Amino acid sequence: MIIWINGAFGAGKTQTAYELHRRLPDSFVYDPENAGYFIRKNVPKRIALGDFQDYPMWRDTNYAMLKHLDSEYDSVVIAPMTLVHPGYFDEIVGRLREDGVPVRHFALCAGKETLLKRLRGRGEGSESWAAAQIDRCVAALSDEKFAYHLDTEGHSVADNAERIAELAGLALQPDERSRMRKAYDRIRTQIRHIRF
Repeated sequence: MIIWINGAFGAGKTQTAYELHRRLPDSFVYDPENAGYFIRKNVPKRIALGDFQDYPMWRDTNYAMLKHLDSEYDSVVIAPMTLVHPGYFDEIVGRLREDGVPVRHFALCAGKETLLKRLRGRGEGSESWAAAQIDRCVAALSDEKFAYHLDTEGHSVADNAERIAELAGLALQPDERSRMRKAYDRIRTQIRHIRF
């Protein structure tokens, strides 16, 4: 099974993905962004596109990798990635589903002020690229194509992971970490996913 965790920037995709990963034995977090960074580093600036999702090869690569992981890996694959273009969504998630791959999609939803607050919490201001994408992402993700919509207002990362697991029919291991260890794990996840 593939669990695709979608949402605007600041929705909590990465934190939720790693919370699930910690509590689902043998699960694997697959990061679709890595294909984009590879493309960005290997395309001459003169022909580079502004958003790596606009490259057909980005969509093809992620489809192929997820298809491969589904056929070769016998546990849950978790893919946290903002993907709001309906056609691009069809090229990856829709195509996987057409091939019989069980993809459970969850869009983490929150209001603009909450998303901005979360972005500030990770060091991004209201003028950042991620903040500028909020309105576009929230509007696009409200479409039924991007269901299941999971309201994250007033819910913790652990709450979101537990709700996703329940909706996907997955049993999570009990979370026996101390409060301090949980905070450490979240900070570590945040630091590991800072992009330069």
